[in-house]
Amino acid sequence: MSIRRAREVLRIEADAIQRLIPRVGRSFEAAVTLLAGCTGRVVVTGMGKAGLIGQKLSATLSSTGTPSHWVHPAEAIHGDLGRITKDDVLIALSNSGETEELTRLLPVIKRIGSRMIALTGNPKSTLAKHSDAILDVSVTREACSLNLAPTSSTTAMLAMGDALAVVVAERKGFQEKDFALLHPGGQLGRRLLLTVRDIMRTGRSHPIVREQARVKQVLLAITRARAGCASVINAKGALTGIFTDGDLRRHLDSMRNLAERPVREVMTRNPKTIGADGLAAEALRVLREYKIDELVVVDGGHKPVGLLDVQDLLKAGFV
Repeated sequence: MSIRRAREVLRIEADAIQRLIPRVGRSFEAAVTLLAGCTGRVVVTGMGKAGLIGQKLSATLSSTGTPSHWVHPAEAIHGDLGRITKDDVLIALSNSGETEELTRLLPVIKRIGSRMIALTGNPKSTLAKHSDAILDVSVTREACSLNLAPTSSTTAMLAMGDALAVVVAERKGFQEKDFALLHPGGQLGRRLLLTVRDIMRTGRSHPIVREQARVKQVLLAITRARAGCASVINAKGALTGIFTDGDLRRHLDSMRNLAERPVREVMTRNPKTIGADGLAAEALRVLREYKIDELVVVDGGHKPVGLLDVQDLLKAGFV
């Protein structure tokens, strides 16, 4: 019984969204034009469950390049109307379109001079009559067995709000780099914003040795730095090679007195490098392409300034 009922609820709500598709027309276009051309902020308001959907819509608009904030309609009539200006566009959500807390705001909103968009289940309501654009989100019934609890109606509001936010973002030319700027903590943000400089190892964490240094000295330097390799430089300080645990294993059996040999005899010459201002995403690509674990970070004079290990990318939550 419970499974059958749950499936029925989903069908009812899916049907509510399907019925929105043919309603998207001139009024929707007018709403998009208002939002895309807004020189202030998009203020979203609604009471009860519709208000919760409004908070989500406001958050979606903000995260996709349209500055927005949510205002509680009851608080608005007690001073928060000061957060709304003539340059703003107000989006009001109400299934009935007759919500008292909203209708009391309408005369004041008109005096302020804000433009208004209504998401309502009643296109002939008081709210709709005072709006510049009306988005019809009416449903044939709620999924609730009593046909009372906001279920299908809030789903319809949510879907229409998403459609509105997505189309506005595209109208404004919102791109991946813009999304990353507003989501620096997300995976995409890290990929597009995180640079090698942000996570590379420097100072004591980056062992740098001369070409003539003996292998045992290099191993001690690597151990002290808790690193996986050492950068090898010439007399001018320019990078000439890298010594890794792989180099050690390759020469351990074939070379006598390996510990006493100068590192230049066993190091990997011309290692892969990257600049400090390069993206961490590019560093990851190089590490994967060449199946290596470390990249030496160099400056314009090819002098080592840092070290990037694949573990550093892991710690940064990049992979």
